[in-house]
Amino acid sequence: MVKGMEMTKAAGFDENARQAVYRAIRERRDVRSGFLPEPLPDDLLGKLLEAAHNAPSVGLMQPWRFIVVRDIEVRRTIHRIFLDANQQALAAYEGEQQRNYAGLKLEGILEAPQNLCIVCDSQSNQGHQLGRRTMPETALYSAVCAVQNLWLAARAEGIGVGWVSILEPNQLRRALKIPGHITPVAYLCLGYVEAFAAEPDLERAGWEKRTLLKSVLAFDQYDSTWDAGGPTE
Repeated sequence: MVKGMEMTKAAGFDENARQAVYRAIRERRDVRSGFLPEPLPDDLLGKLLEAAHNAPSVGLMQPWRFIVVRDIEVRRTIHRIFLDANQQALAAYEGEQQRNYAGLKLEGILEAPQNLCIVCDSQSNQGHQLGRRTMPETALYSAVCAVQNLWLAARAEGIGVGWVSILEPNQLRRALKIPGHITPVAYLCLGYVEAFAAEPDLERAGWEKRTLLKSVLAFDQYDSTWDAGGPTE
């Protein structure tokens, strides 16, 4: 820096705005129950989708596509796909863990007034392959960023979101007529809710507990102790 010149930096948000961002991140929840039947107004749903559409994407390719699912018969079809996949998942566990799994509420497909499927077109020419030649999987990562954007915006609006991953992808494709070259990324349940839980459902149910940041943090190189069964407290 030239002597006598002062370095400037971009301004951050004011304190209230900053705290609101961190609060949305901290209080975001995967909602599986307690949905209210009242549908989201179209303008509010549009705001959430706009937030998703403002997500970062490699090469500005914006590979996400949004399928809003409201038809009850379509949702019943998706729910049957979930039930089949959930039975297979249940059979993979044994003993106490199987009993714990059986007691978990893992979706709100029929309870939520609308569902949303976010898919990814990894083969889109938009972005002209910038950033994808070495890491083509970043197209999918970009679509996941859209999911997170929508989730945080929804929490700020008091809207519950639940991500249902217990679905066989090819059956989901057939149900929603998704072409083979398009990848389903997230099937979400959206709606107003009775309340947001103080802690994640799986933590409260004793299925898993959070790890501390320090246990997953390293500097300058990979921490080989992570390979000994995963991060610890």
